[in-house]
Amino acid sequence: MAGQDGGIRGDRRLSAATPAAEQRRGRGATANPTGRFEPARREAFADGWERDEALPPLRTEVTIERARTIITRNDSPDIGFDRSINPYRGCEHGCVYCFARPNHAYAGLSPGLDFETKLFAKPNAADLLTRELSAKGYRPRVIALGTATDPYQPIERRHRITRGVLEVLDRFNHPVGIVTKSDLVLRDLDLLRSMAARGLVRVALSVTTLDPVLARRMEPRAPRPEKRLAAIRALADAGVPVMVLMAPVIPGLNDHEIEALLARAREAGASECGSVLLRLPHELADLVRDWFAEHYPDRAARTFALLAEARGGQVYDATFGRRFTGSGPYAALLADRMRQAARRLGYGEGRTPLRTDLFAVPVPEGGQYRLL
Repeated sequence: MAGQDGGIRGDRRLSAATPAAEQRRGRGATANPTGRFEPARREAFADGWERDEALPPLRTEVTIERARTIITRNDSPDIGFDRSINPYRGCEHGCVYCFARPNHAYAGLSPGLDFETKLFAKPNAADLLTRELSAKGYRPRVIALGTATDPYQPIERRHRITRGVLEVLDRFNHPVGIVTKSDLVLRDLDLLRSMAARGLVRVALSVTTLDPVLARRMEPRAPRPEKRLAAIRALADAGVPVMVLMAPVIPGLNDHEIEALLARAREAGASECGSVLLRLPHELADLVRDWFAEHYPDRAARTFALLAEARGGQVYDATFGRRFTGSGPYAALLADRMRQAARRLGYGEGRTPLRTDLFAVPVPEGGQYRLL
């Protein structure tokens, strides 16, 4: 059994918490380990009383969460925004590599299959945002929408919380940067087109691979790569600044696609590009190991060896300034490939600036918003 040195276990440590493949079809994680804050761990074992019949597929459950605030603040020196909104907790896309998975442990749930099947929605997000933007002394800066979980994951079709948030930002003339890997963003093209004309929005589309088989295995409920590229084209045609985000770059799995992926996205109309090296905080390291053991056992050793090389010999390095990029020769090679491809393909440098000078609190019919 390996520790924090990036090695590979000979067995599948999480297999005791792994439902049958038929039950988890269409899900990314291969296991559902107990969260790190729980006082006890569950372990399955064969006692001769196994059920013969197949268990039903895992269903998505959505719990309504009445949030008290909706804008989250941060002061991280290596993040280009100081405030964000996440309309949902958990994500049905099921991306096995998602760095937000460990956050589900704070709710007493597993970062594994629970993260993609037991979701939380914040239907009062638009009302909270209206109140917070109307507060006396509020000063606008770009709000990042969807920094932890995707604001356009499948349940947004029914709940429409992201749509409500955008409608508020539109009324207030407030700038927003959106990160998603879903073409559902095109549903809100009317708002995005109007806000882009005022310099209030940019969208980052996450495209991790051009290989539809790999995409289906590691992000099973996200739109296939071609649909994301089509979304880039539609946004660009509507005048919305679009960035392609290759996140994460996974050593030995999709790192060979950097140049081809950037070329396809540029052809579709992306004007900016970026990448993030695979991050494996907390339980995520074992979850990804287990996923490799099931899907790509022959690549696991190389992937984790290269990752350890870029993480100072560890599975994960949370140091500001290195956590997104890594360090050392392999990380430098990735950065140089990104830089050279971006220059050759004509990507812009830096990020599209958004306006804050248009911000104004609208006066509703019949009176004023209540100020905090």
